Amino acid sequence: MNTPDNEPSASETRDAALQRERSLAMILLFIVPALFTTNVIVARAVHDTVPPFALAYWRWMLAFLIFLPVVGPDLWRHRAAIAAEWRDLLVLGILGMGICGAFVYIGADTTSATNIGLIFGTAPIIIAGASTLIYGEPMGRAKASGIFISLCGVLIIVFRGDAGALRSLTFVPGDMWIVCSALAWAIYSVMLRHRPGTLPNQTRFSATMLFGALALLPFYIAESARGIVPTLNVETIGAVLIVAIVPGLGAYLGYARIQRSLGAGSTGLILYLAPSYAALFGWLLLGETLEPYHFAGAALILPGIFLSTRRVKARAD
Repeated sequence: MNTPDNEPSASETRDAALQRERSLAMILLFIVPALFTTNVIVARAVHDTVPPFALAYWRWMLAFLIFLPVVGPDLWRHRAAIAAEWRDLLVLGILGMGICGAFVYIGADTTSATNIGLIFGTAPIIIAGASTLIYGEPMGRAKASGIFISLCGVLIIVFRGDAGALRSLTFVPGDMWIVCSALAWAIYSVMLRHRPGTLPNQTRFSATMLFGALALLPFYIAESARGIVPTLNVETIGAVLIVAIVPGLGAYLGYARIQRSLGAGSTGLILYLAPSYAALFGWLLLGETLEPYHFAGAALILPGIFLSTRRVKARAD
C-alpha cells in the first residue's frame, strides 16, 4: 500500500500511541507510590479519632460518590455487564478496598513501621511470581534481577542500614493483619491484570469501589454498634476526604493505568518505593532526618525498577 512520505503508516501510529502510553506509565510509576503513602500519614494523624472500618468504609464510599458524576452514565449503560461480572467485582472490592483498607489500619495499631515495610516489601515478589506461574507473564533475567536489586534497597531502608537489626526483629499480632493485606494486594494486582473483563477501566474501577464499600459496610456497622465511632470535626472530615481522593481515586486509577502498559509484575514494584517516599515525606512534613541509608536504598531501588521495566529490543539479523 502506498502512503505519502510525510504520513505515518497505521502500524507506526499504533506503535507511537503504545510508546506514549508506556512513557506515561513510567512517569506514574514514580507518582503513584507517593499517593499511596499519604494514606498511612493521614491514618496516623486521625488514629485516635477515626476507627479502622469507619475510615475504610467512608474512604471508598466517598470516592465512589465523588467519581459518580463522571462514570454514572457508563455504570448505567454497562449495567448488564456489571451484573454478569459481579463475582469478580466483589472479589476485587474485598481484596483491594476491604482487606487492603481496614486491615492496614488495624495492623498499624500494634505493629511497627519497620515490620510493615518488610512485609509489604515481599508483595512485588508475590505479584511477579503469581503472574508468571499462574498466567505465564514473562519473567526474564532482567526483570528477576531488577526485582532482587530493588528488594535489597528496600531492606537497607527497612533495617536502617544495620544488618544486625534483623536479629532483633520481633513479630506481634498486628503483623498478621499486614500479611493478609499484602497477600490481598498481590492477588488484587494479578486479577486486575489477568481478569480484565469487558467493562471500560473507569467503569470497572467504580463498580469495584462500590462492591468494596458494600463489603465493608457490615463491619463498619458492627464497629459502630460496639460504640467505636468516629469523632466528627473539620480535621476528621478533611482526613476522610483526603484518603478518598488522593490514595483512593488517584492512586488506584494510576495503578490500573500502569498495569495496562507494564504488567502486574513490573507495576508491583511501586511498593518498593514506599519506604523512600515515607522517609521523604517525614523529612518534608514532620521534620525527620534523612539518613545515609535512605540514599543507599534509593540508589538500589531506582535502577532495579529501571532494569525490571525496560524493554529489550529484538536484535536485528
